[in-house]
Amino acid sequence: MTDAVQKRPSELDQLPDRDPQETAEWRESLDAVNKAAGPQRASYLLRRTLQHAQTEPGVELPALLETDYVNTIPTAAEPALPGDPALESRITAWNRWNAAAMVTRGSRLGLGGHIATFASAAWLYETGFNHFFHGKEGDGSGDQLYIQGHASPGIYARAFLDGRLSEAQLDRFRQEAGGDGLPSYPHPRRMPTLWEFPTVSMGLGPLSAIYQARFNRYLTNRGIKDVSNSHVWAFLGDGEMDEPESTAALALAGREQLDNLTFVINCNLQRLDGPVRANFKIVQELEAQFRAAGWNVVKSLWGSAWDELLQLDATGALVRRLREVPDAQFQTYATRDVAYIREHFFGAEPALQELAKLITDDKISECFHTSRAGHEPRKVYAAYRAALAHKGAPTVILAQTVKGWTLGPGFESRNANHQMKKLTGKEFRAMRDLLELPIPDKALEDDLVPYWHPGQDSPEVRYLQERRAELGGPAPARRVHPVALPQPADKSFQALHKGSGSQEIATTMAFVRLVKDLMRDKETGKRWVPIVPDEARTFGMESLFPSAGIYSPLGQTYDPVDRDQLLYYKEAKDGQILNEGITEAGSMADFTAAGTAYATHGEPMIPFYIFYSMFGWQRTADQMWAFADQLGRGFIVGATAGRTTMTGEGLQHADGHSPLIASTNPAALSYDPAFAYEVAVIVKEGLRRMYGENAEDVFYYLTVYNETKVQPAMPEGVEEGILKGLYRFKESEHTAPDAPRIQLLASGTAIHWILEAQQILADEWGVSADVWSAPSWTELRREALSCDAAQLRGEDRVPYVTRALEGAPGPVLAVSDWMRAVPDQISQWVPQDYSSLGTDGFGLSDTRDAARRHFGVDPQSVVVGALAQLARRGDVKHETVKQAAEKYGLA
Repeated sequence: MTDAVQKRPSELDQLPDRDPQETAEWRESLDAVNKAAGPQRASYLLRRTLQHAQTEPGVELPALLETDYVNTIPTAAEPALPGDPALESRITAWNRWNAAAMVTRGSRLGLGGHIATFASAAWLYETGFNHFFHGKEGDGSGDQLYIQGHASPGIYARAFLDGRLSEAQLDRFRQEAGGDGLPSYPHPRRMPTLWEFPTVSMGLGPLSAIYQARFNRYLTNRGIKDVSNSHVWAFLGDGEMDEPESTAALALAGREQLDNLTFVINCNLQRLDGPVRANFKIVQELEAQFRAAGWNVVKSLWGSAWDELLQLDATGALVRRLREVPDAQFQTYATRDVAYIREHFFGAEPALQELAKLITDDKISECFHTSRAGHEPRKVYAAYRAALAHKGAPTVILAQTVKGWTLGPGFESRNANHQMKKLTGKEFRAMRDLLELPIPDKALEDDLVPYWHPGQDSPEVRYLQERRAELGGPAPARRVHPVALPQPADKSFQALHKGSGSQEIATTMAFVRLVKDLMRDKETGKRWVPIVPDEARTFGMESLFPSAGIYSPLGQTYDPVDRDQLLYYKEAKDGQILNEGITEAGSMADFTAAGTAYATHGEPMIPFYIFYSMFGWQRTADQMWAFADQLGRGFIVGATAGRTTMTGEGLQHADGHSPLIASTNPAALSYDPAFAYEVAVIVKEGLRRMYGENAEDVFYYLTVYNETKVQPAMPEGVEEGILKGLYRFKESEHTAPDAPRIQLLASGTAIHWILEAQQILADEWGVSADVWSAPSWTELRREALSCDAAQLRGEDRVPYVTRALEGAPGPVLAVSDWMRAVPDQISQWVPQDYSSLGTDGFGLSDTRDAARRHFGVDPQSVVVGALAQLARRGDVKHETVKQAAEKYGLA
C-alpha cells in the first residue's frame, strides 16, 4: 500500500476515535492476514465480517453492492420442491414443443416470431404457474403478471395445453386481420381476456410494474380496496435493462419498501444482436444497481451440477475465476468443446488446473453447456420462495439461463438466435428426443410440424388445471366486471356554464376548480386520482394539498415549513394526490395503474394527469400508446398549452404539436377547448363515456391554457357542437348587405385572436366574419373518416364538419396556437375555400404579443390572412391586402 493511499482522507477521519490502540490492532490484524494468507483471504474475512455485522442489532453499515458470482441461496438451504416434478417437467416439455411449432409454422408464411427467449425462460414461468401466481378467481385481485414480450409463444402454448386456446387459434399466430388471431406479443386490446399488461415496448414493463405495485398500496392505504395479498411479478430480459425506463424507478420501489413486487430478470447474457455486457458482467452490474436502490437481490446462477465443482474449490480460485470472466466468454464456453474450456477457463492459474484434474469431461460439459439455475425448477422455486418471504423491500431475482436452451446447438447461445424464427425437421427430431416426448417419427414426416397435446384427460393436463384451481384460476388473465359509476350532480358543472363574470381566469384554473368540486362528490369523489409531476403550484392545484392530501406510505414524518399557512404541504398515508416529483414517465405509469384499476382490481378509478403540455405527448407518447393498448380510461391534461402562451419559457416549453401526435392514437379523444364551459361539457361527457353504462375503452386528452381571460356563459344549444368539435360561437354584427364575408374557425386560446380580428375586419375593412369555436379538429376528422368508410360500403353519410359549414358564406380561415397541420386535419371536408394559420417552427422566448406576431397568428395577422383569402376570390381588391399589411407593420 502506497503512502498516498494510506494518507487518503476519509469521512472516518472526521469522527472521534475513542480507542486509537484498538483501531490500530484491527488494522494490524488485517495486514497480517493479507501478508500470511493473501489478499483473497483478507477480502473473504472482511466480507464475512460485514455480513455478520448486518445481522447484529444496532450495527449499521452500508451493504455490499456486489457479492460473488455464485447463487445467493446455498443448495443446502433450498426448500424441497413441492408437487410432482416429473409431471411439471413433461408439461414444460409440451409447452416448449408447441411454442416452437407455432412460431415455425407461422414463419413459413413470413410472419416471424421468437423462439429462443421462451426456451431460456420456460422454467421461470412454469414454476410460477404451478406454485406462485395467484389467479383472479380466488380471494382479492390475484397477482399481476408482466410477461416478457418475446416469451409470448410459450404462454400461448400453455394456454393451449390448458384448453384456453385451440389449435386453430395457435395457427393464427400473428394473423389478426380476421379478428380471431393471436397477437404477436402481450396486447390486451387485441386479446382482452388473456393479456393484462402490454410489455413488448421494452423498458415500459419494469416501470409500469413498479408503479402498479405502488398503486396497489395506494388503493389499500386509501381504503378503496384491500389488495395487500396481490403480488406483482415482472419478467424481464437482461438486455431490456439497458432501457432507461427499466431502472428509472428502482429507488422509488426501494424507498417505499414495495415487498409486494418481484422482478425476475432472465439473464441469458444476450440482447437482440449479441452479448448484453460482452466485456463485463451484467449480473454483477444489475446486482449493484438494485442493491444501491434498496432492493433485496437473489442471484440464481448455477445449476446443481456446479455443486461438486464449488465444493472442490478449497482455495477460492474457482469463485474468483467466475467473477472475472466476462459475459461474452461465458457465452463462448456454452458453445465450445471441453478441451477449449479446460484450456481457457481452468488454464488461467495453477489452482484451477489442479481442480480441473479432479473433474470429468462429462461434468465440465454439463456445467458449462447446460447447468444454469434458471433451468432447474428447484432452484427457481427456492428463489421465488425467498422473494416472497423477504419483507421490507422489493426483490429482484437474477436468474441465469442459456438463450435458446433445448432448441439444439444451432440455437443455444448463438448471437443470431433472436432472429432465428424456425427449426428444421432434423432440429425438431433432436428436440423431441431431448425432451423425451412421445411423438412418433411418422408425425414428423410432413414439412408442417404438428402441435401435440397429451389429451384433456391426461395426467399432465389434469395436474396443470388442478394447480391453477388451487391458486385461484387461470393466469395470465384479464377480467372485467362492469361497475358503472353514478354521474356527478349537474351543479358541479353549472359554475363553469355560467362563466366568470368580470373575473379573468385561465382554462387551466377552470379545469382544476371543476375537478376540485367533483372530488367533493359523495359517490365518486374518492375515486379521483390527481397525478402531477411536481408542478401542482404551476397549475393552481395547491388548494388540493390540505383537503385531499399528498399520498405517502409513511404519512408526514416532519413538520412542514408552511404548516401555519392555509394551503400547507400535507402528506398523508391516505392522501389522494400522487405528486410524483420530476418524472413524467413515472406520472404516466401512475396514470396507467389508476386508469386500468377497473379491470385489474374491479375498482373504477378516475385519474387525471396534468402536465406541462410540451412534456406529455412529446416525451411519453409511447406510454400513452401502451395505456391505450391496456384499455385505460381517464383524463390527461396538457396544461400551459400552445406555442405562444408560455411567456419567456422558450423552445423546450413551447408546445405547438401535441394535438397532432395525440391524433395518431385511436383511443385518445383529443380536445382543445377555448372556454371554461367547453371544459365542463367535455369532462361531463368523458365521465359518461368512460364510467357510465356501457363504458368505452377510451381516454380523454384536453389542452388547457395559462392565459387568463373573461370566461363567457355557455350559449344555448352548443353542447353537441362542443363534443363533435365545431359550433358557431358568434355571428358577425356587421350586417351591410354587400359586405364580403368569411368564416373564422379557432380552437383554444386562438378564439380570442379571431374575436378581435372579427371586430377589426368589421370596423376597419367592412368585412363580415363569423366566429366558430373548434374544440376538436381531431374528432371532426375522425367522424369524417368514418363517413368516408361508410360511403365505401354504399351508405350515404355526410361528415358533420361539412354539414355544419354548409351554406356559411365566404371562405374559411382556421387559426390555432398549434402548427397548421392540426387544423388542416379537416380541410378536405370543408366545402368552402380553406386556409389556415398556425405556429409552425420552433418556439421562442418573448411576450405573448411578440411571439404571436412572429408566427403570424396575432389578431392583425388574422385580419391580413382573412383579407388575402377574400382577395383570392375577388371579394376584396389585392391592394387591400397590401394596405392592411403595411398598416399593421406586417409588410
